[in-house]
Amino acid sequence: MIERIFREEWARVLAHLTGFLGDFTAAEEAAQEAFAIAAERWPRDGVPATPRAWLISTARNRAIDRIRRERMFAAKAHLLDRDETTEDDMDDEVAIADERLELIFTCCHPALALEAQVALTLRALLGLSTEEIARAFLTSEETMKRRLTRAKAKIRDSGIPFAVPAEHLLPDRLAAVLAVVYLVYNEGYGGREQLAEEAIRLGRMVCELMPDEPEAWGLLALMSLHHSRRAARLRDGQLVLLAEQDTSLYDAEGIASARAQLDRALALRGRGPYVLQAAIASLQAERPVDWPQIAALYDELAALTASPVVELNRAVAIAEAGAPERALALVDGLELDGYRYLHSTRGELLRRLGRAEEARAAFTRALELAGSEAERRFLERRLAEL
Repeated sequence: MIERIFREEWARVLAHLTGFLGDFTAAEEAAQEAFAIAAERWPRDGVPATPRAWLISTARNRAIDRIRRERMFAAKAHLLDRDETTEDDMDDEVAIADERLELIFTCCHPALALEAQVALTLRALLGLSTEEIARAFLTSEETMKRRLTRAKAKIRDSGIPFAVPAEHLLPDRLAAVLAVVYLVYNEGYGGREQLAEEAIRLGRMVCELMPDEPEAWGLLALMSLHHSRRAARLRDGQLVLLAEQDTSLYDAEGIASARAQLDRALALRGRGPYVLQAAIASLQAERPVDWPQIAALYDELAALTASPVVELNRAVAIAEAGAPERALALVDGLELDGYRYLHSTRGELLRRLGRAEEARAAFTRALELAGSEAERRFLERRLAEL
């Protein structure tokens, strides 16, 4: 129960503290200290009636103590004059309709590099470790640590305010906000359904806040389409490939709603990365799947993004369209050795081409990198079949 509370309340606590202190690093330190105290006390004394208020009050008190210790009390004395925190106070302070969405827009300051905005927001929103954020960016933990350190230093040295931007400035932050929401969804895609649903809820709120942005509608459609197929992705705890999925398990109403969102994006003349990915996901929900059309959409998406992950997905579509040799040549040209899906895709292509020993080596490497039990079971099954 305590772990669940921590997961649910981290972003809200940090959002409140950031606004209270005006300093992301100080807010993060105070939040971490409060959560550590809770982890020690709650198992012994019981969970308080209002966990969030307890955490925020504890964190604020610790932050104020630190200000005193650092001889900055005179400059920050106004912090002590605020009333004690209650849950009603927190609800009243929200500027955007949701504290977590407010936190995302606050962290995504255009003065920071896009990747730094996204990484910093993932730390704030989900409390992800540096290692977890690095994995999302397909980079090393040390590289991500340096990026986060530089971002925090720039915030401190440049006096970047942690405040919700004015409405006319929201579009400047949209790309980073959408990237964060999608990465939150991806964190939940592997089995943390509550997190995936939270990302969809945030995506819907972005669309309500900025209804004329096609990429916002495209992302919402993309996440909703993937989510509508979730019941068919697993069978007996193992992953089920798209071609083998039972379409009767798809959420037909959810797919229809997602396609309406995609239609809205297209009506707004959207042709960006999220709109293209949503169009691909929509085709994948049909039977038979139009793989040549999907491959064509991936051609367009690859030209837009220059992303090796997109190229990997394009290779899958090319293979499904009937050209596994060409697909394998594309995969072999990608520099994604630490990415498990590169090796599982390569193993599948080699298996289809009858190159069993090479396929075994590729699946074994994918197994070493597998991120969930369902993935491990699938890869073990593939190895056994070989």
